[in-house]
Amino acid sequence: MSAVLPTNGILEPSPGGGQGGGAAAATEPVAVMEAPRAPTPALPQGRREQAQRAPLMTNTGWATFLTALILVCAVAPLLNLVVPQASPFHMSDYAVALVGKTMCYAICALAMDLIWGYTGILSLGHGLFFALGGYAMGMYLMRQIGRDGNYKSDLPDFMVFLDWKELPWHWTFSDSFIATLFLIVAVPGIVAFVFGYFAFRSRIKGVYFSIITQALTFAAMLLFFRNETGFGGNNGFTDFKRIVGIAIATPQTRMTLFVATGLVLLGCYLLARWLVSSKFGRVLRAIRDAETRVMFSGYNPIGYKLAIWTLSAMMCGVAGALYVPQVGIINPGEMSPANSIEIAIWAAVGGRATLIGPIVGAFVVNGAKSWLTVAAPEFWLYFLGALFIAVTLFLPNGVVGLVKKLATRKSP
Repeated sequence: MSAVLPTNGILEPSPGGGQGGGAAAATEPVAVMEAPRAPTPALPQGRREQAQRAPLMTNTGWATFLTALILVCAVAPLLNLVVPQASPFHMSDYAVALVGKTMCYAICALAMDLIWGYTGILSLGHGLFFALGGYAMGMYLMRQIGRDGNYKSDLPDFMVFLDWKELPWHWTFSDSFIATLFLIVAVPGIVAFVFGYFAFRSRIKGVYFSIITQALTFAAMLLFFRNETGFGGNNGFTDFKRIVGIAIATPQTRMTLFVATGLVLLGCYLLARWLVSSKFGRVLRAIRDAETRVMFSGYNPIGYKLAIWTLSAMMCGVAGALYVPQVGIINPGEMSPANSIEIAIWAAVGGRATLIGPIVGAFVVNGAKSWLTVAAPEFWLYFLGALFIAVTLFLPNGVVGLVKKLATRKSP
């Protein structure tokens, strides 16, 4: 039986292939008609990625963000600077300092959420990066004192007391505000990058990584306690007078620092939200859930972990720099392992891998700390330990997870 190949590429038998076929019929192909298929619409690569990308925040999220922005930039300054002190709506200077300090802690908790909640790396050394940023700002503030110190010298008072004749080399650029802004980010970032490079390349993870970060923080604390390092020893830096030539103790300056801290916190939140919503964030979550599979898929986890680790350290450095002028002191105690553990507790209490949860946790825990250390200071550490155990056992998703669960139950 002969066959012909029509234009549709399918072999069909000729109708005259048998005994009763004619010559003309043998040479005519059989037309096979197919129903036309609708062409599949193809989006360009950029549009496909844009269609798959989730929005940065929901409408409710943006409304909450704008509300927080208004509270920080308008309501708080109005209540503190305009409303009379006799009014029940007046926001005292103590409240401004307390909320400003807590917002600095919230930035650290947000940084912890990026490295622990989304990447699965528990760090017990973020207090070091917080203190490094604080010391960079403290060095600048000490230089701003000038001859207004107790010894009327161009050198900081502690150096005069130790009979130093000149500034150490690492104080070279401490009189420049622009250089200080660079060092606030660069010093914690470089330390984190160098440490993370060797740790991640050595495949150190889990509890071993946590222990090493805690040891690093403790070693740095012992180093900064020494007088010969030029960081003020166990007293650290204090008695600040000015910042960029402006008196630091005035209500206007304190409110400016308050607003700056709030804006940095909101900016860090937007940055973190953008990161976790991108392809970079999806890779981080994949590393957290199954790092081996990520490697088999062709990704190198080291670069991703090192990038988010360094970024979180820089965020802590900025938080420390904002913390020092508002609190008025920085000493090696900020590097204690207990402070780094508290940062992890804030993230756990609020809810890991939620971004808003660690911020809530920082405010809840530090609010309880401010009240308990006055009402019953001997019970504070017991309360903190019990809170962490209770959250671990009964609220694995933190306060935010509990709120979402209750909201889901109420919804029809």
